[in-house]
Amino acid sequence: MKSRAAPRPYRQGARAEATEATGRRIAEAFLAAAGERWFDEITLDSVAREAGVTVQTVVRRFGGKEGLMEAAFRRMGDMVNDARSWTPGDIDAAVDTLVNDYERVGDLVWRLLAQEARHPILIPILDMGRREHRGWVAAVFAPQIAAAPEAARAALLDALVAAADVYVWKLFRRDMGRSPEAARALIAHLIRGVLAANPDALEEPR
Repeated sequence: MKSRAAPRPYRQGARAEATEATGRRIAEAFLAAAGERWFDEITLDSVAREAGVTVQTVVRRFGGKEGLMEAAFRRMGDMVNDARSWTPGDIDAAVDTLVNDYERVGDLVWRLLAQEARHPILIPILDMGRREHRGWVAAVFAPQIAAAPEAARAALLDALVAAADVYVWKLFRRDMGRSPEAARALIAHLIRGVLAANPDALEEPR
């Protein structure tokens, strides 16, 4: 009796890559839906249909809607981090990066923030996003922050984080209907205004 040959390594690798690609496709289908609808309106059936798989595949891969949510939002975080390059101290380059990022995922991010109180699973994910956004702002504007009086640095960083927040982009783009170019100019104007402020006005209260 002949023994069954072990699967060849390249076949195993191809299978693993296909499985990973399917997982990414499902997660990205969920993210696309979450950018347009509230969580309660999104079904596994609709995600599976958009991803070109069965509901059983989604459940087998993610265990259900909450598992899919968590994986999808971590996927989104990886995409944001990969896209956010910068040159320290370069305001225009930083704002270009920021607005390009928000043009891709800004609607999704503010929808997530709006649902945070109803879906506790979002809290650690959004908290991580807040920390990473603050870290990015601190790295981008490190030269300007370092040049400020020590007592003003924490408040200066707070003000820069606020000026670069997704809700500022939403205010200009969605609520006021400004163009991406106008949003870039307005956000850059806010950031320059923060940096030009009297450092004494930003000192921590005693």
